Amino acid sequence: MSEQTLELKGSLFPLSVLSCPDLSVAALQQQLSQKLSQAPAFFYQAPIILNLTGCQQTPDFIAIKTLFVELNLVLVGVCGASNDIKQQAQQAGLAALQLGKDSKAVKTAETITSAENSNATRQTTVVTNNVSVPMDTKIVEQTVRSGQQVYAKGTDLVIKGTVGAGAEVIADGNIHIYGTLRGKAIAGASGDTSKRIFCNNLQAELVSIAGNYWLSESLQGEFWSKAACVKLQDDQLVLADLV
Repeated sequence: MSEQTLELKGSLFPLSVLSCPDLSVAALQQQLSQKLSQAPAFFYQAPIILNLTGCQQTPDFIAIKTLFVELNLVLVGVCGASNDIKQQAQQAGLAALQLGKDSKAVKTAETITSAENSNATRQTTVVTNNVSVPMDTKIVEQTVRSGQQVYAKGTDLVIKGTVGAGAEVIADGNIHIYGTLRGKAIAGASGDTSKRIFCNNLQAELVSIAGNYWLSESLQGEFWSKAACVKLQDDQLVLADLV
């Protein structure tokens, strides 16, 4: 009989960091429910780290864990906590993580609004990469920068610039990116498996269609740094040429 060995290795996995000034259960329930409605398939059972930077009062970790279960989220641990709060989080069964050395605080995702950034839902026909997109397509004229998020509810999303590393673009429909995709792109966020992601330069941190996702290491093959289409085929993500 061969000897069985236990192997424990460090690894990197995508974790969402939640920063919220009001960590009461009521406030979290309201804001998280609104956020999750944007992309229910993508956030299902997503692992979450709670950022407690600047938190003066101890959150009710047991109640928050219960809330996360109800919302189909997984609360993994906390970061940015004082020693006292860290100990109470650990007593509630949560991991206590350190913020990066080069980061004083985890940056909260900034939602881009149409008024602030001249993004608008255009009542025109758009053709990109020889693909026609709906007349009510949401068009973003500029680059989406790190920490920013754009969501196109019920329609396609066109990004004329680049999606930077650490940025996130979400659409219930298809996503078309004229520039380089370095951040995250989530198409078919409401669960439509027929939606696709089109980009002129694929260097993504993550791509997802209807909750099915690939990380950067799974993308670094034939289409890396090239124009590509991401789609679902037989319930599996595949990469293909734009034409």
